[in-house]
Amino acid sequence: MQSNQLKLTFCGGVGQVTGANFLLESDSVKILIDCGLLQGVATANAWNSAPFVYNPADINILFVTHAHLDHVGRIAKLVKDGFKGVIYSTGDTKSLAALIMEDAFSIMKREMARDGRDPMYDMVDVEKARELWKIIPYHTHTSIPGGLSVYFRDAGHILGSAMIEFTYGKKKIVFTGDLGNSPTPLLQDTETITDADYLVMESVYGDRNHEPVNERKEKLEKLIKESVSRGGALVIPAFSIERTQVILYEINSLVESGKVPSVPVFVDSPLAIKVTDIYKTATEHFNSGVQAEIRGGDDIFNFPRLQFTVNREASEAIDRVPNPKIILAGAGMSNGGRITHHEMRYLPDPKSTVLFVGYQSAGTLGREIQSGVKSIKLFGTQVPVRATTDTIYGYSSHKDSDHLVEFVSSTKDSVKKVFVVMGETKSALFLVQRLRDYLGVNAIHPELNESVVLDF
Repeated sequence: MQSNQLKLTFCGGVGQVTGANFLLESDSVKILIDCGLLQGVATANAWNSAPFVYNPADINILFVTHAHLDHVGRIAKLVKDGFKGVIYSTGDTKSLAALIMEDAFSIMKREMARDGRDPMYDMVDVEKARELWKIIPYHTHTSIPGGLSVYFRDAGHILGSAMIEFTYGKKKIVFTGDLGNSPTPLLQDTETITDADYLVMESVYGDRNHEPVNERKEKLEKLIKESVSRGGALVIPAFSIERTQVILYEINSLVESGKVPSVPVFVDSPLAIKVTDIYKTATEHFNSGVQAEIRGGDDIFNFPRLQFTVNREASEAIDRVPNPKIILAGAGMSNGGRITHHEMRYLPDPKSTVLFVGYQSAGTLGREIQSGVKSIKLFGTQVPVRATTDTIYGYSSHKDSDHLVEFVSSTKDSVKKVFVVMGETKSALFLVQRLRDYLGVNAIHPELNESVVLDF
């Protein structure tokens, strides 16, 4: 490469929502952006366990956009395979990632022991990753080797999420990570990008739109009332980071305003409980309306009849609490965790409701239930689906198609290429075409492991 060029390789996160992993390199420095787990597809275990397509020992720096498992889930494997460089993220991402990686190791260890396979890494590799991890705050210019500088902007996706902007010479390449569905109930809006020369962006909802934001809370209120009136359980598979906290905040508001009856509400996820504790200490990143509520004395993650169930005994005791009740549990795509036990109990109950409030990847149990099947297989047993199933897309932490286009429109006059990644192929290609047609930008959906040379 020439001195005014960088090479970008799409090592993951192409053709799939998950597995984000991008390599940016010059002649003197090799930089990774995210190192995530592939989830929800039959080939996930093989891909996750396979050697990296680059030598981890050659990587100088890893930047992490945010703490979801599909962005941090292979960092410990990267360390085990030889990475000794520096890891950078925001402070909240570092705190959340520590919880996510420890939780993921526990799950992986159980699953691989069950399947007679060796773990991809050990807890010592998780600890080494923590030791290599450093913090860059939002809105701070930081020089890094190779003549580049880096700058973090708030992505508004989850607590600590960042768009990572690299400047090389006089040009910029921005990696969006996942972009928040602004305005969100809790967080500040996604910041605007106006001067990117190259953009690597997500496309989870590139081919569809959410309900209007003013309708999501109304629909939640309606579903809670209907479930209570039927005398059933409202079971919500919820991601531990952001989605659980958002739904708690919304229920808190509905209960305190008297819009829904006060019924037992259970947060049945040790990880979500730990994450909520971090959210309670990071209120400076909440939007102005929520900050005003907190200053006014509202404990936004606490209300009458709310219970956090940490141990297994408390989780199992939820079944003995009479309906109606609300249960939030992980995993958010019903691909493991405590939620599957609750689904086995309540999916056959016509009085109950299973409510999805997040993206369900192809191949996951959540996507299968969401599609309207009449029965599913859980723990080796065929379980009939008689409960009401519904989805509120407006609580997604991702921008929808219209807002992804709107996001790019702010930088359309400067951007030379937009690389559309981190979405199912049909979603990414749909967004590519929309960006070309509506904005006239050079949008591309790259191939897995494809490399492109960018002029700077």
